[in-house]
Amino acid sequence: MSNKNLQLATFGGGCFWCTEAIFQEIKGVEKVVSGYSGGNVPGHPTYREICSGLTGHAEVIQIEFDTNIISYEDILVIFMTTHDPTTLNKQGGDIGTQYRSVIYYHDEAQNEIAKIVVKEVSPYYEAAIVTEISPLDIFYEAEKEHQDYYRNNQEQGYCSFVITPKLSKLRKLHADKLK
Repeated sequence: MSNKNLQLATFGGGCFWCTEAIFQEIKGVEKVVSGYSGGNVPGHPTYREICSGLTGHAEVIQIEFDTNIISYEDILVIFMTTHDPTTLNKQGGDIGTQYRSVIYYHDEAQNEIAKIVVKEVSPYYEAAIVTEISPLDIFYEAEKEHQDYYRNNQEQGYCSFVITPKLSKLRKLHADKLK
């Protein structure tokens, strides 16, 4: 018998390899799946199609987390402080609508919490936050090679130069939330 109280959260903050690696480190996060959401073309998109920027989808992660261990609000604070929510369609060298900062809410309670968190963290940024807050329509799981990317490819340049520093920032800002 399980005492878990599981919820889903879906958001994107640049490359899904980065956000996936961050949330795999968080206490209470049971599962992290990289994928795509928010597009305007029919059918299951591919990574190649997403990278074109023409489908309207964002690279996102969908996490399953236990609210007995971590709240949705804490999840969003970690999200908002481990990427740059002030750059439109850009995270570092990753440029395009597929890299936008976005929170896809699953219900009205998540929508309200997202608005509150964005407002609460905004004074910590010099520029205005451009994070989109939208209802989740459909989440498409990314291809197998994009799952657990950092864990399986730490030696690659992108992982070393982009993801590892984000993990260092996570460890500095949110040490109390780590597994």
